[in-house]
Amino acid sequence: MGEPKFARPKFDTPSHPWKAERIEEEHAIQKNHGLKNMREIWKSKSQLRRHRRQAMRLIGMADDSVSHSKREKDDLIRSLHNKGLIASDASLDDILSLGTEDILNRRLQAQVYYKGLAATMKQARQLVTHGHICVGDQKVTIPSYPVSRDEEELIKYHISSDLNNPEHEIRKAIDGRASSAEYAVEEEEVDPEATAEFATEVKEAAEEAPSADDAGGDE
Repeated sequence: MGEPKFARPKFDTPSHPWKAERIEEEHAIQKNHGLKNMREIWKSKSQLRRHRRQAMRLIGMADDSVSHSKREKDDLIRSLHNKGLIASDASLDDILSLGTEDILNRRLQAQVYYKGLAATMKQARQLVTHGHICVGDQKVTIPSYPVSRDEEELIKYHISSDLNNPEHEIRKAIDGRASSAEYAVEEEEVDPEATAEFATEVKEAAEEAPSADDAGGDE
């Protein structure tokens, strides 16, 4: 049962912790998404399993025309649609096709990068944790904050952030008007990836960012 005063972990750890193939896959995901540790991947995988389990249970029902099962199916699709994971006309099969990176793409850190507010995933995490990003009028400093469909267009630099100034050197790097720059609180570092060419790629990535309508599997 566990100690009552300690909360249970909300994610499952790997059943085979030293499996080379899984470790290699998770390291690639961690690098691509600028994650701090593997727990963030395990949380996303646990969330994905819950969604798939619900979908598989509903698919297994003999008759989905029964009012309660149809209502449950509609509620699940509506919920995942609002979370930005699937389209409004998605089916249960579409839920089964979701991948771990679809969950990770809904994190605030990823959305900041995809919207072109940061030059790299690592920089996006820094901007969020250091209070440069807000959702609507609310400053959010949690990189793993799940961004809903309605909040996608509300992500911007916080009003108190120096990055609202287009002449700021980091803004110039992101906009492709400077060679390189990366935000740091106490010292300024140069990100070799933040070149003018890379900034152009960031802009293109922002235009092609995986909005909820384009959500699909990570295959």
